[in-house]
Amino acid sequence: MTADTTTTAATTTTADATTTAEATVTHTTVTDGTVTDGTTAGATVARLLSGLDERLPGLLALYEDLHAHPELSFQEFRTAGVVAERLRAQGWQVTEGVGGTGVVGVLANGPGPVVLLRADMDGLPVKEETGLPYASTATGIDPDGNEVPVMHACGHDMHVTCLLGATDRLAAHRDAWGGTVVAVFQPAEEVGGAPAMIEDGFLDRFPRAEICLGQHVAPAPVGFLGTRPGPVMAASDSLRVTLFGRGGHGSSPETAVDPVVMAAAVVMRLQTVVSREIGASQTAVVTVGSLHAGTKENIIPDTAELRINIRSTTPAVRDRILAAVTRIVRAEAAASGAPREPRIVPFNSFPVTVNDGPATALVQSALAGALGEGRVFTLPQVITGSEDFGVFGTALGVPSVFWHFGGADPALYAGVDPGSLLEDGLPDTVPANHSPHFAPVPGPTIPLGVTALLAAAAHWLRKETPGV
Repeated sequence: MTADTTTTAATTTTADATTTAEATVTHTTVTDGTVTDGTTAGATVARLLSGLDERLPGLLALYEDLHAHPELSFQEFRTAGVVAERLRAQGWQVTEGVGGTGVVGVLANGPGPVVLLRADMDGLPVKEETGLPYASTATGIDPDGNEVPVMHACGHDMHVTCLLGATDRLAAHRDAWGGTVVAVFQPAEEVGGAPAMIEDGFLDRFPRAEICLGQHVAPAPVGFLGTRPGPVMAASDSLRVTLFGRGGHGSSPETAVDPVVMAAAVVMRLQTVVSREIGASQTAVVTVGSLHAGTKENIIPDTAELRINIRSTTPAVRDRILAAVTRIVRAEAAASGAPREPRIVPFNSFPVTVNDGPATALVQSALAGALGEGRVFTLPQVITGSEDFGVFGTALGVPSVFWHFGGADPALYAGVDPGSLLEDGLPDTVPANHSPHFAPVPGPTIPLGVTALLAAAAHWLRKETPGV
């Protein structure tokens, strides 16, 4: 799909998507996980969504601006400035620099629960290849000091846009809800920015939430959402492995210990961890995403570095994989005659993201009421992607709910039953998160994301109406 086609589709479907959302929430509410008609939560959502149509052109411009100006983890200075400026203009109490570049907005609106809504802000070291008129040409400096291309290849620009759209509606319609909202714009999700905010005194500096809500745009068809109770996203562990050889001339390998061959053996042997050491009914992934060694074709280097990523869904599987990876790395080094033990350094560790069961039932009912039956799916298994969103709920000791909302052009799914995607996965033609071609269709995706946040929060924020 070309950039022009994408822009046109986004523009022409925006009003329809929003009108549909407003129409379906008017008479819906959530009570003990059940959707019923004519009560207050649905009315709250409808009132909160009032005026969203008029805001969509501005939100689309915001999204395109954020997409064109991505920033690496803990370097989101421009993005944080945009967020803080908009929150202040909406009337929120704003704190900047939380956990580095994080921004927290607080809007107190009388008695009631405290609800945390979260979006992440960082981009990725990916060169964008979408061809969009607002595609990123930005570069940044990575933690190793290298200049790299930067892209919003995971949709965090969409998350920021949707949360700012929700905060705008909450501020504009204070008569429709009661309580306090804590809007968290988190830095560095890709490397674990949530713990940095907690360590920066988040629990003591801001109202303590009773529920934490978050979302992620996905390459599913726009208009559909998915979540599940219990584990919803996998744990992630990253390892930096340095293999030590003995350098020499490429023409005389017998005088050296070649760490490139050693690294190749490690990479191939690691492929057996999931296929031969993890049960077929268990979910796990081992990926070698980076391998660096040497400077010239006729020089055998002294070292090789691998960066390994592990995904797991239970503590037992996690421990088994980590032990297997460590055993294989050390064994291959010994088999190659390495002059010293390899160095294995963990970094970027995320826990399993776990959705609270009762709260997830409430959110699923609220989302179904807002978007219509057949639009909200229960995911059949844990997603192997990872998130640090759950750190907030764990630190606060309160329930969390996290869901995924579709942002892909429905034309890419022509003839495909959305329900079949749960079992069959994405078509090969649909770019997934972290792809240089990943780009949600913003026009219909923005109102979907705003509606989902407001619908989920409304159960806790609804203001009881006498006589209803």
